[in-house]
Amino acid sequence: MKFAQARLSPPTLEQVLAEAFLDVPDTYFDAVGKEYAERRNLCVSRLNAMEGVYCPTPGGAFYAIARLPIDDSDTFCQWLLESFHHHNETVMLAPATGFYATPGLGKDEVRIAYVLKNENLNRAMDCLEHALQVYPGRTLKKSLAGNT
Repeated sequence: MKFAQARLSPPTLEQVLAEAFLDVPDTYFDAVGKEYAERRNLCVSRLNAMEGVYCPTPGGAFYAIARLPIDDSDTFCQWLLESFHHHNETVMLAPATGFYATPGLGKDEVRIAYVLKNENLNRAMDCLEHALQVYPGRTLKKSLAGNT
């Protein structure tokens, strides 16, 4: 019952915040939309410039799904966090396997959020590009080799 009440009755603070959003000018949302479009374009263009990587341009999200020349996205993402660094930094990605209901899909894909400033996104892309060059489970598939 408490769970149902929590879902049906938003807390007072959230109601106050929601009301405040009614007074936010459209220019704010235009600026935010422009910023995220720039981040998306930077991220997608940098990814597609990497050997063996394919990343379609997302239409309305703050993340992208990219196909990488790797053997297993779960293993790759763990390797990035535990065993890899570039200039004393690494990058955190989400394996795309968890975003599919069909077993086996997303095995060579990762989810990348572009919520960082462009300067930081560029550093993250530099890091990822270097990681892909030295990853022990790197694979270059014929279907991906032309996507540079």
